[in-house]
Amino acid sequence: MKYTKEQVESTVKTKGYVWFEDTNNKGYDVNIVGIRNSSVGDKVTNVFDDLLTLSYKDEKGVWQYHEWLATTDPGTKGVKQFGNKAGVARLVEGQYRGSHIIRLHGGKYEALGQNKPVKVYRDANRDMVYDEKLIQEGVFGINIHKAGADSTYVENWSEGCQVFKKSADFESFMKICRKSRDIHGNSFTYTLIESLDIK
Repeated sequence: MKYTKEQVESTVKTKGYVWFEDTNNKGYDVNIVGIRNSSVGDKVTNVFDDLLTLSYKDEKGVWQYHEWLATTDPGTKGVKQFGNKAGVARLVEGQYRGSHIIRLHGGKYEALGQNKPVKVYRDANRDMVYDEKLIQEGVFGINIHKAGADSTYVENWSEGCQVFKKSADFESFMKICRKSRDIHGNSFTYTLIESLDIK
């Protein structure tokens, strides 16, 4: 583990975002937090060098913390071959309340699909540097899904989506999310923070 639940929780709260404490003691009131690797700056690395984390109390009221390799950024193919004329999407750091629901990704398998507006940067110049000038807000299909069994490169697995490097990690994540849905309903908040903000 690179970080602890306490570090992620502290950062989320410091930014004024909501941290779900499971005050009703039902269990699985999940905090889904992506951590963007700030050390690479605005360069397109095309590798899974970010993290997706999950913090929640289990049925016994004990806090659990999971951390998996992922990308919060589009890869090389996504940056160079995007389908949106405004440019490839890159999610803006922030908290998006109730932004996702469990549904089919691309009609193929269950994932967390975007259901409410989020903010994305749009980058259309293909120069392999992420631009942060143009921001759009809307529903763009910024889903949380998986790449391959154990993907090496991001390429176009992400064109704004938050993507797990390993499919097995994603399945572990979804198993917990399904339990959360069954208890709290099919609505998930996603929070994206920068690693440089973690103390």
